[in-house]
Amino acid sequence: MITEIEDFFTKGCGRCPRFATAECSTRKWAAGLADLRRICRAAGLCETVKWGHPCYMHAGRNIAIIGAFRDDFRLSFFNAAVMKDPDGVLERPGPNSAHPSMIRMTDNGRPAALEPVITAYLSEATGHAEAGTRPPKPAGDLALPAELVEALDADPELAEAFHALTPGRRKSYVILVNSARTVPTRLRRVENAREGILAGRGWTDR
Repeated sequence: MITEIEDFFTKGCGRCPRFATAECSTRKWAAGLADLRRICRAAGLCETVKWGHPCYMHAGRNIAIIGAFRDDFRLSFFNAAVMKDPDGVLERPGPNSAHPSMIRMTDNGRPAALEPVITAYLSEATGHAEAGTRPPKPAGDLALPAELVEALDADPELAEAFHALTPGRRKSYVILVNSARTVPTRLRRVENAREGILAGRGWTDR
């Protein structure tokens, strides 16, 4: 995966064989991605790279992340469960996703057309970050480690696969990540777990 922000906009995320080729999804959506980047930076957010994608932060919290796919590109919000969505633009990343959290676009001109809406949503999200607002945890829900939550929020495919697992298999990944003592180790374990989650296996499945 890439570690330099400019690489995403010129080469891609580095997570598939289409990296740095004309077939990379970032090439198809280059103009729209550039507009999303401009809007996020104009909102005063700190730009960084996480999971091979441009991630925008404020007050030490992840606010939103940009992604490009073959059929669309999107801006996904990390703490969308507390957002109001007055314009009805947020969609669920997948059928098993708990909350609508992304603005999905299939037209390079869409970010510019939605700029006032996107700016308002980013402003609301930064306000929640400053206030430390977190969504209430539903009764009986498994408490996920922060590193796993962020990985799921950033990767719709991974989130859909994780939430489709049985409770026991989800728990196996929570135990795996929580048993690590340091953040770098937790992040490595989340990345190593990706293949098994996508395959529908628990960590201890063989």
